[in-house]
Amino acid sequence: MRFPRIFSLIALLGLVACGGAPRDVLYECVVRDAGYDSVAVYRIPGLVTSNAGTLVAVYDIRHNNVRDLPEDIDIGVSRSTDGGRTWGSMIVAIDMKQWGGLPDIDNGVGDPSILVDRHTGRLFIVAAWTHGLPLEPQAWFTVGSGLSPEETAQIMLVYSDDDGLTWSEPRSITPMVKNPAWYFTFQGPGRGIQMEDGTLVFAAQYQDEIDRTPHSTIMYSCDHGDTWTMGTGAAPNTTEAQVAELEPGVLMLNMRNDRRTGRVVRLTRDMGRTWEDYESETLVEPVCMASLLKVPSDENSIGRDILLFSNPNHPTRRINMTLRASLDGGRTWPAENSIVLDTLDCWGYSCLTMIDQSTVGILYESSRAHIFFQAIPLSALFR
Repeated sequence: MRFPRIFSLIALLGLVACGGAPRDVLYECVVRDAGYDSVAVYRIPGLVTSNAGTLVAVYDIRHNNVRDLPEDIDIGVSRSTDGGRTWGSMIVAIDMKQWGGLPDIDNGVGDPSILVDRHTGRLFIVAAWTHGLPLEPQAWFTVGSGLSPEETAQIMLVYSDDDGLTWSEPRSITPMVKNPAWYFTFQGPGRGIQMEDGTLVFAAQYQDEIDRTPHSTIMYSCDHGDTWTMGTGAAPNTTEAQVAELEPGVLMLNMRNDRRTGRVVRLTRDMGRTWEDYESETLVEPVCMASLLKVPSDENSIGRDILLFSNPNHPTRRINMTLRASLDGGRTWPAENSIVLDTLDCWGYSCLTMIDQSTVGILYESSRAHIFFQAIPLSALFR
């Protein structure tokens, strides 16, 4: 069921206003939907809270249709300065335009991930750019090896120093992080993190040089985004991942499993050079992207370290969008610490952030709108 047409009219005029909400949800609203700004489809949400307290959302602007790359796709940004109650007009953060003399459809950029450098206040977005590929089949199957835009997909990075209002010119960090023998190499969409020592970390993924087997990993910067390093593969046949720092220097990678057996979880204690198993309750999933967020005890109203997780909780269908909480580092995810937000079919990608110490914000692809926002009190997860 869609929201009434009045939401589309409000969005076209600039601000997106929130409506009423069901039990356990403080407020909710459509952030982006079909037809907003004359765009066919919005997908792949990412969300962070800036140092100023602004919610900054990113997503694919899929101008023509729902297709993945290659297509005419740009990266959009929406901002909320009131905790997600209203959202400003869309900002285009990355548009590769007609680079190399080819049309927009040959220069799509998508699957964004966003993070905040808490030390500097700078916001970063990374996204995958493909140049000059045939429209069929999808880029996943046709991106080549090498390093140049004419050979392979590029990981493009932009930054904002004014709380997401304007964005730098995009630059490729591909030569820093990609093995030239690998095929499609890019970020895990959603959000990145900053470790306690200041290191910036994005989840990432690559197709190896042997048979294009995908591997989730991380890429990180120790100098506030100037240079970047890629880790090794955490597990074969894994793709879209999210990362959390369980304890100082110990990173958890929670990964989409392309073998359809639920999420895969690994730890690294040496920035992705080696990986180890992690005994934890299997998180059911129908092969989809998910969100993972560590909330330290001094940054939440519960007063304990919390891991938050969201995904479609079903083995075969993208239904039952669920928000979960764990108090033991993700080893268990008790049913009593979970909320089902949407029971119907949806694309199912999501991203979490803390609005304040007692409120979680989730941006996800719902059955009600392409990019949908809800605010949920932590108390609803800990009755």
